[in-house]
Amino acid sequence: MTDTKQFNDTFLRACRGEKTDHVPVWYMRQAGRSQPEYRAIKEKYSLFEITHQPELCAYVTRLPVEQYGVDAAILYKDIMTPLPSIGVDVEIKSGIGPVIDNPIRSLSDVEKLGEIDPESDIPYVLDTIKLLTTEQLNVPLIGFAGAPFTMASYMIEGGPSKNYNKTKAFMYAEPKAWFALMDKLADMTIIYLKAQIKAGAKAIQIFDSWVGALNESDYRYFIKPVMERIFTSMKEENVPMIMFGVGASHLVHEWHDLPLDVVGLDWRLQVDQARSMGLTKTLMGNLDPAILLAPWEVIEERAKTILDQGMKQDGYIFNLGHGVFPSVSPDVLRRLTGFIHDYTKTAKRAKSI
Repeated sequence: MTDTKQFNDTFLRACRGEKTDHVPVWYMRQAGRSQPEYRAIKEKYSLFEITHQPELCAYVTRLPVEQYGVDAAILYKDIMTPLPSIGVDVEIKSGIGPVIDNPIRSLSDVEKLGEIDPESDIPYVLDTIKLLTTEQLNVPLIGFAGAPFTMASYMIEGGPSKNYNKTKAFMYAEPKAWFALMDKLADMTIIYLKAQIKAGAKAIQIFDSWVGALNESDYRYFIKPVMERIFTSMKEENVPMIMFGVGASHLVHEWHDLPLDVVGLDWRLQVDQARSMGLTKTLMGNLDPAILLAPWEVIEERAKTILDQGMKQDGYIFNLGHGVFPSVSPDVLRRLTGFIHDYTKTAKRAKSI
C-alpha cells in the first residue's frame, strides 16, 4: 500500500464488532457504474477486457476510494469470473447479463465440470489484488464470490431469470444432481476465495443475489449445508466474512447461524428490526439505492435514520441495500460519505463524554 496515508482499518474493526471512531461506509457496485472516468473506459473496453488488464482493473477498483473517501474497496469483477475455469461457457451480453450456452440439465452435466486452478486460470485477478494491496490502497480490499445457489441459477437457467423456475424444478426433481452441483461450486468458491485472500484481500463478501426466491425450509435443506461448509473452511483464513442477498430478509436468521462475521441487509429490513430478531453479529446496510436519486434533504434524512439505528451498538457498517445505479451522481456518493463520517464521529464522541 502507499505510504502517504496511514492504513484505515475502520471497516475491518467494525466487521469484528469492535469500537470505531466513525461508522465505516462503502457502496456495493461503487467501482464503475456511475463514474464518468469508468464510462470513458467502457467505450473502449468490455468488462472482460478490463478485468484481464491488472493496471486498468486496479484503477477502476481504487477510483471510488479516491473520489468518495470510502472505508473499503471492492474488487472490480463479475461473479461469473471463475466459471470458465470449470468448463462453463459464459458471455456477458450488454443489456442482458451473463448468458451460458451449455446450461446444466443432468447429473452427467455436473460431473463434466472441472476444477479451478487460480494461479493458471485467473492470474489477472490475483495480479490486480496484489497491485492494489501492495501499492495503491490505504483501505482494505474486499474480495468476493457468487454463492452456489446464485451461480447455479445462471448455470441452469442459461442466463438471468425472473422466477428461477428451471432452477427450483431441477433442485426438487434432481436432488442428487443438485447436491453434486452444490459440492462442485463449493469447491470452486473455497479455492477461489482463498486465492484472493492469499493475494491480499482483507475481507470477503459472498453474494447470494437470487436466493430470496427460496423459502426458509428449502434454504435450510438445499442450501444451508453447502454455505456452512464454505464458511467453515474459510474461517481458518482469519478474515471477515460477509453474507449478502436481495429480497432475502426471511433468511437472515439462517445466515446469522452460519460461521460468518457480517450479515448484509437489503432495504426491506430495518436495522432495528434485525436486532430485535436476535441478530447480534455485525450488520451492514441498507439505504435503498433509489433514494440516491432523491433530493439531498431526503437522502440525508434517510441516512440519518439508518445511522441512528446502526450506532445503538458496536458492529455496524453503512452500505446500500443493493448496488449503485448507473444514473447516480458521483457527487452524491462523495457528499453522502462525508456526511456519514462527520455525523457518526460527532455522535460517537458525544456518546463517550
